[in-house]
Amino acid sequence: MSEIEKREPFEKREPWQWPEEHWRGLVNHVRAGRSLRPKTWKDGKRCAFALSFDSDHETNELRDGGKSIGRMAWGQYGNRVGVPSILKLLAKHAVPATFYVPGVAALLHPDEQRRVVAEGHEVGIHSWIHELNSVLPYEAEKDLMQRAADTLEKITGVRPVGARTASWDFSPDTLRITQEMGLLYDSSLMADVDCYELVLDGKPTGVVELPVEWIRDDAPYFMMLRFQNLRPYTPPSDVFDIFRREFEAAYEEGGLFQLTCHPHIIGYRSRLWIIDELIRLAKAKGDVWFATHADVARFARDHAAD
Repeated sequence: MSEIEKREPFEKREPWQWPEEHWRGLVNHVRAGRSLRPKTWKDGKRCAFALSFDSDHETNELRDGGKSIGRMAWGQYGNRVGVPSILKLLAKHAVPATFYVPGVAALLHPDEQRRVVAEGHEVGIHSWIHELNSVLPYEAEKDLMQRAADTLEKITGVRPVGARTASWDFSPDTLRITQEMGLLYDSSLMADVDCYELVLDGKPTGVVELPVEWIRDDAPYFMMLRFQNLRPYTPPSDVFDIFRREFEAAYEEGGLFQLTCHPHIIGYRSRLWIIDELIRLAKAKGDVWFATHADVARFARDHAAD
């Protein structure tokens, strides 16, 4: 490396010019630590089944300064039709779920959040206005996270114990803020299929990661943006088959099946049956534990096999 390259700040260099300590520092800042898969789940169940719904509603449009009435109407569908349909389905099967709600969406639809909690489900932090954490300074990100938590607590009467970043966008400060807020868990990262402890700069944090994955998310298969080259490309029957295979593998391994959906995406007549059939399939096994993300994270933390 030339003397000029050595004097340049790392951010101005090409990645192939970075010294080893720099790229190792980036990689090792937030890492997966010890696995938290229990030998068995609650009451001796073989597999844990954790449903989640990101109730973004109108904030998908608002976060980028958008003013599209059409896209905000799509968000309103999530509140007007999607969430009620999902809650009806969950009640039919007596299955709990976790709803991640931006603070602004909670303020727009407070009765929805109260109903979700009243029916036995969890409400978790999901940003303030669906902002991307990676573009925020530490102070702004922490303020918005705390404001969102305070808002959810004020509306529902329950303090959230877990968070999912908007668009799973995890900044270099997100884990530090999560730890400072005393949260039990995060559900934004993808280093495993089972719960694990998050490590910050080589030190275990005590924060449980309940991992997500795009393959277990409805949005990549069904999203529609009229003025962009994004159209639904996967038939619901094929999406069900992907989710089913993910569940069957989790069951065989004795692990966790986690699913992320969105009320304004999954909450249609031709799609909601996917959730219905997955629940039926899991119930037919006879030894699957249906739980909120908070309950899964807490059990995994307290009963990890190693």
